[in-house]
Amino acid sequence: MARHRVAALALAAGAMWALATPAAAEDVWLVSGGTVVTMDGAGTVVRDGAVAVRGSRIAAVGPAAELAARFPGARRLDASGRIVMPGLVNAHAHVPMTLFRGTADDLDLKGFLYGRIFPLEAKFVDEEFVRWGTRLACLELLRGGVTTFADMYYFEDAVADEAARCGMRAVAGETLVDFPAPDNKSWADAVAYTKRFVTRWRGHPLIVPAVAPHATYTVSREHLKEAHALAAALDVPMLMHLAEARSEVDLIRQRAGQGPVEYAAALGILDGRVLAAHVIYPTPAEIAILAERKVGVAHCPQSNMKGAAGVAPVPALLAAGVAVGLGTDGAASNNDLSLWEEMDTAAKLAKVTTGDPTVLPARTALAMATRMGAAALGLEHEIGSLEAGKRADLILVRTDGLHQIPNHDPYSLLVYSTKACDVDTVIVDGRLVMAAGRVLTVDEAAVRERAAAYGSRIDVALREMPR
Repeated sequence: MARHRVAALALAAGAMWALATPAAAEDVWLVSGGTVVTMDGAGTVVRDGAVAVRGSRIAAVGPAAELAARFPGARRLDASGRIVMPGLVNAHAHVPMTLFRGTADDLDLKGFLYGRIFPLEAKFVDEEFVRWGTRLACLELLRGGVTTFADMYYFEDAVADEAARCGMRAVAGETLVDFPAPDNKSWADAVAYTKRFVTRWRGHPLIVPAVAPHATYTVSREHLKEAHALAAALDVPMLMHLAEARSEVDLIRQRAGQGPVEYAAALGILDGRVLAAHVIYPTPAEIAILAERKVGVAHCPQSNMKGAAGVAPVPALLAAGVAVGLGTDGAASNNDLSLWEEMDTAAKLAKVTTGDPTVLPARTALAMATRMGAAALGLEHEIGSLEAGKRADLILVRTDGLHQIPNHDPYSLLVYSTKACDVDTVIVDGRLVMAAGRVLTVDEAAVRERAAAYGSRIDVALREMPR
């Protein structure tokens, strides 16, 4: 994209941010004039505040006048009338599955996986499918203010490559299963692929490679242990589904005489490098295990509700000290990638299931989508809040929508009123990737065209599948 076009888009957003390429290390930018919701541990909110960005890092956060005096030569991005806040963290997704949106609705987990998704994946998923599905997902995520996502899928090297090209941060996990997958037909091949994948991406400024054994019911105990040993040896995270359905709990209890969390703990695969998705059915003893072993959890309320999988005990997890982030899951089971909807749903679901309207307040829900999500992924020292020294991942959110007026409290506004379409500007690692609601790093027209073509082919396959 030409530099003058990028500048024009930035100006259309009320910005003076001239380049959509990473700034030089000595350059300082001031995102100035908005309400800065830092999401730091103290819950600091700065009215008429500013964030100073130097290179890929946050240099300072504070009152706009104070930072203007401190950085007199800084260039400006005008945030007036907006909330400036950390980029959202989607702690669990399968981003290429955007192309399977609407193909497996109104089914339980068994029907969803074995009746629809596994057959569709066998027919359609290759590297090209993964690339276009990831581009579509990145467009949707960025438009909704998500700057970091955790992913589990096949051909994960392509997911990482497309995410980096889009300017997004990702914890990208190559999925390992005990049956032939679209990318690797044997366990040995999958392990070899994962080693190459991790070696390529380790140390990248945006991509954290990970090992991702699918679940306790699709990976044997020996292979679960091998996957964890591989993650430990390579010093990368491990992502997996855990205690995500009653059927999983019943199966593992039948096989091992334990719940899924106890089973995983007995295998020695639960520790601080692990992010467990869903965790709907932990017992109190298993919650204590998760807390003791510092396992992160990704709560996916809308996906869980849509599949009638159950309600995760989020208040109990939080009370035990477990780092709980929010995830959308894949677009085949949600069906969108809006973390604003997940925040709103998580807060309300906790209230209605406990009978306590105070149990998960708006500030906590927003923390789950930012700071706690980063902690669940082991990235709390890098992202999740606007603090000096952290990565410059931040978003500007408009506050003038009819659904946002009047505005008495920023946390209430963001969690209960704001929509994905209210996100105006997105900056990742100090780089402007969206201005005036326009993503600058992806060819949206090309993505729409290719997604429509895939949709037509998938529609033919669906008509041939048993209902």
